[in-house]
Amino acid sequence: MSTEVDRGQGGWHWPAGHDLILLDEVDSTMAEARRRAPLDRPTWIVARRQSSAVGRRGRSWIAPEGNLSATFVMAPGCEPSRAALYSFVASYALYATLTAYVEDRAELSLKWPNDVLLRGGKLAGILLAAEGNAEQVASLSIGIGVNLNAAPAPPLLGEGALAPVSLAEVAGESIDPLEFLAFLAEHMDHQHRFLVEHGFSPLRAAWLAQAARLGQEITARTGREEIVGLFETVDEDGQLVLDTLDGRRIIAAADVFF
Repeated sequence: MSTEVDRGQGGWHWPAGHDLILLDEVDSTMAEARRRAPLDRPTWIVARRQSSAVGRRGRSWIAPEGNLSATFVMAPGCEPSRAALYSFVASYALYATLTAYVEDRAELSLKWPNDVLLRGGKLAGILLAAEGNAEQVASLSIGIGVNLNAAPAPPLLGEGALAPVSLAEVAGESIDPLEFLAFLAEHMDHQHRFLVEHGFSPLRAAWLAQAARLGQEITARTGREEIVGLFETVDEDGQLVLDTLDGRRIIAAADVFF
């Protein structure tokens, strides 16, 4: 069962020009986005339950009911390298949304390339999928999963993964997924417009101000090698920069471990 609306429901505001598709159950919102392509307008696809959600590198994403399972589909009209910066748009929009629920902002941090942490635990993950060619991305799907009311059990974690945490256990109350989504959709729209109008530099600076383990030793695993070094910065292309014993390393894609 699905519901399609142009504006918000239940009294909450919804960004103008954005569609919302609500699903009771689906294999994954990212897969649903592929099936519904092409979409005429920026669209949020949200499911109460997902049966086969997938995260980075094809890993399973456990999404208990009551959490946020969503994919935002848009046409960025830019080259693939620019589209990759939308992981920062999404993660900072999540951070801005979460400040309405978390009293101490110092408990929130952003983990390169696409996670949001709360009290050092994994609260949210982001996944990007692009359609187009080498010159231009025709459609960008941004998958977002947030542990709003429940966190996956520790035995389900992969090796070396951060322990999950839910927003409800820190906020001390249950979280309405649709209300959270409405706030997130507004912040995503704002950050998207900000990127288009001002470029990546100011967003990069804001993101780095909330970055987890900046200046500390971290490990980046690329699939071909494991690189250990001090987290120096994120460059203007969104790449991770590490200060290692072998010199400065610039890493385009990797999984990061603390």
